[in-house]
Amino acid sequence: MMSARFTCLAYVTLILVTLLLILVAPEIGALRMTALQIPEHVVFNQTVTLQCNFNLDREFLYSVKWYKDGNEFYRYVPGETPPVQVFELSGVSVDIANSTEKSLVLRNVDLSSTGRYRCEVSAEAPSFQTVSDHADMVVVVLPSKGPHISGGRSRYQVGDTVRLNCTSAPSKPAAMLTWFINGEPADAKYLKGPPHITGVDDRGLETAMLGLQFHVTPKHLKRGDMNLKCLATIATVYLQSKEESVKGVGVPAPGHSDPDDRNNALKAPESRETRAQSHTRNDLAHGSSGEFVADWLSFLLPALAAIFLTR
Repeated sequence: MMSARFTCLAYVTLILVTLLLILVAPEIGALRMTALQIPEHVVFNQTVTLQCNFNLDREFLYSVKWYKDGNEFYRYVPGETPPVQVFELSGVSVDIANSTEKSLVLRNVDLSSTGRYRCEVSAEAPSFQTVSDHADMVVVVLPSKGPHISGGRSRYQVGDTVRLNCTSAPSKPAAMLTWFINGEPADAKYLKGPPHITGVDDRGLETAMLGLQFHVTPKHLKRGDMNLKCLATIATVYLQSKEESVKGVGVPAPGHSDPDDRNNALKAPESRETRAQSHTRNDLAHGSSGEFVADWLSFLLPALAAIFLTR
């Protein structure tokens, strides 16, 4: 009886150990892809670095291969001499001297470099494990200049109709256009359709245009003038704007209380172009935080000092 129980217990233990090994074994000595870093958007003619990070654990590396749109163009095999092989492929120019098993450098990317890139890593015998991951990269041709505003009149007053067009310089892809009135995004009902492509040149670069039309109301001329801005963006690599500022007819200038003062007739529009100091929107968003903190401290510190002195 005791022998039968012991035999049964041994079988159960063996089954549990086997199941445990089945569950844990893939995590022991397993080849793992830890991170694939491929920029989503890159600028035409730039040099780009793609990262394929992996963990061999106790495995030995057999090969690393790179593919574009399913076609192999780079192979790294440490056991061969030379360890690197490059296969000709349109849009791909590998900097062999600066490329390794985990880092791939592409020189002078062009429009044909746009595509899906996949990294495949294989381990040596006896496991021959293989892992891979992929991501898409788009090459952007930036506009040669900022957006252009056209159609503006020399003077406006309450009740007039504003009709403007914002046109981007040729780029690939076309720039996204956004209108602002006095610093606020224009109401959707003021926009003349979504941005549309008005032309494609012989290089495939696209020109976009977005119209703005609205009736001037007192709220548009609260401070005696009106600011109109068109912002052009392409992903996170391009941001430029064009502004026009005008003074309203019959609207008192700041410091004047006479509503009939006609000396404030609209001047010719003041136009200026602004460029982003950084290629990323996050930098622009964080740029104003320092001014906010400084203004808040200038208010808070005197108040705290006054409370302290009264005590």
